[in-house]
Order: sequence, then C-alpha cells, then structure tokens
Amino acid sequence: MGPLLSLSQFWFLRETVAVVEAAMALPPPDPQFVLRGTGAPVNTLHFCCRNQEQDKPLLFSGSANGAVHVWNLRTRRTESVLEGHGGASVLWVQTLNSRDALISQGRDLRVCMWDLAEGRSVVTDSILTESVGFCQCSLLDREGGHWLLAVPGADMAAVRVLDLPSKTPVCTLKPDAKLGMPMCLKLWQPDSGSSPLLWAGYEDGSVSLWNLSERSLLSRLACHAEPVMSLDFDPGKLRGVSGSSEKAINSWTLDGQQSLKLQDSVELVNPGISYLCIREDRRILATAGWDHRIRLLGWKKLKPLAVLQYHTDVVQCVAFSDHDVPSKRLMAAGSKDQRISFWSVYNQI
Repeated sequence: MGPLLSLSQFWFLRETVAVVEAAMALPPPDPQFVLRGTGAPVNTLHFCCRNQEQDKPLLFSGSANGAVHVWNLRTRRTESVLEGHGGASVLWVQTLNSRDALISQGRDLRVCMWDLAEGRSVVTDSILTESVGFCQCSLLDREGGHWLLAVPGADMAAVRVLDLPSKTPVCTLKPDAKLGMPMCLKLWQPDSGSSPLLWAGYEDGSVSLWNLSERSLLSRLACHAEPVMSLDFDPGKLRGVSGSSEKAINSWTLDGQQSLKLQDSVELVNPGISYLCIREDRRILATAGWDHRIRLLGWKKLKPLAVLQYHTDVVQCVAFSDHDVPSKRLMAAGSKDQRISFWSVYNQI
C-alpha cells in the first residue's frame, strides 16, 4: 500500500477534482456573432480568409432564393449580392484560388463562373449540369491554372468530369450496379503523378472510389441504409466519414489495395445529417443536423466534444475558416432559418 494522503493533500485533490468537474459541466458556448439578411434558407458556405489579415476576410453564402451573398467578416455586413441563377436555389459556391474568381452551382442546371475583380460581379462563363438533383459539384486545383470539376450528369447515376477553364470533357463515370443518383462528390489527388480520384456517395447508401484516368470503379462500400447526404475525406490518414438520414455517422478507411472498410460508427440522438466537414488541421469534425444542432467530434476517435444549439430549423451546412492564424479560426453554420452563426471552438487543440 502506498503512503496515505495528508489532510492538506486530500483537500487540495478534492478541490482540483471539483474544478475539473465544474469545467466539464460548462454549457456549450453561444455563437460569437450571427449574420442575417439572406432572405432565404442558407444552403452552402465558403470562406476566403487566407492571406487577408490586413485586408478583409470574406464569407460566400448561397441561398435558396438564387442569391450569393459576399460577407465582409470585419464589418459583418454584405459587400455584394450576386444574382446569376435566375432565382433558382444556389447549391454550392467556391473560389478559384482568388477571391476575385468565384464558381457557383444552382438548381437552374447551371454552374456559373464569376469575375469579382475591382468591384465587378459578372458571369463570364457557364456550364449546363443537366441534373435536377441536389448533389453539389466538386473542384480540384491542378497545376498551370487548371481545375477539374465534377458535376452530376444528365443520366441519373452519372458523374461528368470537366477541365476548367476549357470545359473539355475528361470522363463520364457511371456504375454498372443500380446505385441511384450521386448525392455528394469529392475529388482527390493522391500524390504527384497519380491519377485523380473521385469519392461519390450514392442514393443506395454506398460510398464509391473512382479512378478518373481509367474511368474505373476502384472500390465500393455499403455504408448506410439510406442515401449518403454528405462525405469528407482525410488524405493523410486515408480515412473518410459519411452521414445520411439515419441516426449514425460512419467512418471508413482505404487500405493499400484501395479497398474500403468500415471503421467506426457514432450513434446520434436524432436522425439526419445534412452536411459534415473535417477541419483543415484534421482534428475536428463538424456536422450539420436535421435536429437544428451542430455537433463537434474529435476526428481521431470520433469522440463527441460538444453539441451547439442556436438555430431554429435544419442546419444545412458547416464550414471552417482558412485563417492563417489558428486562434482566429471560425466555424460557420447556415440554416433553413435564414441565419448564419459563427463559432470559435477548440482553436487550441
């Protein structure tokens, strides 16, 4: 038996435990601030903050009324509103290496390229997607001012991949099995010299990995009993995560033979994941829930960290800022309640 604690040591230990327990019992934080004024449900978010410490960090949001709002995060006001989709819901927005070049996808069956330099708001080109679904596009930066763009195809099960800015077709990927519509896409470049790959989550609940050069299906995994609503992938750990309308978040791994295997599953209190996103430092996973909540999990072991409650309707998207300074990082969430909430969470992890 070890030495007994003195009375002073006992009281010190008791007070320490009490402080720790009190800290663990602290309620989740409130949003740092909230943006209003979209006039419609918020479908998608994209930060542009890197290298902007002396300028103005921006957030782009796409709404169900067809508008793309450009928000100045210093003034917390709208810089401009882009109307290029004829009032059709905007599903996805992303910048092309610069805040002056934007790409947006709408339910008007168009992907628009924007010139925002020097205060302009001009659609310079567009692509017909021919898809009536809700699947967001995916963009992959290539060397020499080129990008690959994956878009849902006219055929319900197909995905088209194009080269930008030329719009040259690269390939069309269509599974032999009946997987239903693609619900979410993510392009991935494994390493220099390798063929680009595409992750696709399908209506039948499966996740598939495609080789673009060979136009071949490398691996497929049945992850969910319901359609895959969102997925993300960590190339460093060769590990991904997906969510559906079920009460579960599933993670899966890719082995050396490019075979997919289920790894972990986290049971949720309420069903429905609209969107999920792994933070850039690969430490935090955020999910947008149908139950109006944002959930934060540790990415390493999918350990639940916090449940953030603010919104009064379905949370449809989450995004992490790309600030150069970690302490300035923010997480934003967009909701059907027409608000965008901003949170500073676990920046020192």
